[in-house]
Amino acid sequence: MKTLIATLIAGLFATTAIAQTASTSTATTTPAATTKAEAKAEKADAKAEEKAAKANAEAKTDTAKADAKAEKKAAKATKKADKKVAEAKKEAAEEKADAAKK
Repeated sequence: MKTLIATLIAGLFATTAIAQTASTSTATTTPAATTKAEAKAEKADAKAEEKAAKANAEAKTDTAKADAKAEKKAAKATKKADKKVAEAKKEAAEEKADAAKK
């Protein structure tokens, strides 16, 4: 049991030492590497924004097309309804005229 505890404690110290060493090595990166990484990240961000803007523009175009199609369909339906109303008024006027003749 004592050897198990001793091994666990030694492992804990070793892990701590390795973790500290790794963090200091990443903190000492060269400014050129950081600048390259930042430039690469900015380029990726710009590309993502451009892609999102393009998708947004396509969505607006699709919406505009759908709206135009819906307006055209509504205008056609309105025209058809107006035609039916005109025909009904004409028939009603003819019936009224026929009733007046009798």
